Amino acid sequence: MRISWSSIFDALLPLIATAAALAIGAVMLVLLGANPLVAYGALIEGAFGSFNAVADTIVKATPLLLVGIGICIAFRAGVINIGGEGQMILGGLSSIAMGLAFPNMPGIIMIPVALLVGFAAGGLWGGIPGYLKARFNVNEILSTIMLNVIAVQLMNLLLRGPLIQPNQKGAAAIPQTARLAVEYDLPRLIPTRLHLGALIAVILAVAVYFFLWRTTIGYRIRAVGLNASASRYAGIKVERYIVLSLMLSGAFSGLAGAIQVYGVNHFMITDGTAASFTGSAGFNGIVAALFGQLHPIGAIPASFLFGALLVGANKLQRVVQVPAALITALNGLVVVFVVSSEIWRRKNARKRAIRELEEKLANVAHKSHSEGGDQNAG
Repeated sequence: MRISWSSIFDALLPLIATAAALAIGAVMLVLLGANPLVAYGALIEGAFGSFNAVADTIVKATPLLLVGIGICIAFRAGVINIGGEGQMILGGLSSIAMGLAFPNMPGIIMIPVALLVGFAAGGLWGGIPGYLKARFNVNEILSTIMLNVIAVQLMNLLLRGPLIQPNQKGAAAIPQTARLAVEYDLPRLIPTRLHLGALIAVILAVAVYFFLWRTTIGYRIRAVGLNASASRYAGIKVERYIVLSLMLSGAFSGLAGAIQVYGVNHFMITDGTAASFTGSAGFNGIVAALFGQLHPIGAIPASFLFGALLVGANKLQRVVQVPAALITALNGLVVVFVVSSEIWRRKNARKRAIRELEEKLANVAHKSHSEGGDQNAG
């Protein structure tokens, strides 16, 4: 199989975009009086400098990967899921409610049940914009963003009411749940914060690859994303697969929320924003998916690299003593550059496809003209 320079460049484009973002970040560091080499050295050390650092990077990457593979499914169907934050919250709320409702169940039973409940809750929350899109052609970007807000308010309501820790009373009560039973903690793979959820996420990424490229349903999802009109003409129920793709996308985000509860936090607390629970993984997972070329296997290293950036940024801030706003700006730069590079890559891919088609048509026309000339000469 011949590999062209353009395909190599496309594969490296997310890395080039990240390097460009970090270069601009270096200029910002200089303007703040910090040494960029020291700062980025601290970032690398914070993410990879020790066994615990690598484990923390993998833990941070786990929800990004789960959200990212869900995003891959939605994008392959031609729809965009911006609702990962809300879907993570619903997954977390439903799974912790299950754990608190049955505190004496054996962990080997509760853990898979709670993860499935989180998966289902995220799927239902993702299915709402899917149905609105399929039935009423409501823009899924707007509906998923609005559902994020509803999910946050639902979390605030439940954590101040039905799910609040029993010993919290009065106006000074902290809006948080009780801690789950220790038996419900996801098993640790090694004596660090690294938990079984990371392995589950990698296995599911591989499973989603086989689902999208080796099953009939996956083929139909991709066909709808490539050309909905042609798919409808071929007998594929386009609306059904739009709903299914957003349900599956939401389900993986819901699972990310459940794993965050059972593997990392073990309780839920809110400051009134989604990020207090999700850590913005619902949005960062989109970047990880784009970084991985919207391929579930590519999302694995992409999530790891972006997780490393998020973990290492904390040490960068401590070492060079820069404002927290710079870390936010640096992450934002990476997001903007990676997303822009994906748009640019897709635009170039369309141009190349049109150019190759024109060349093929020209060759066919030239060949037909030559054959016609030979027959006339004969």
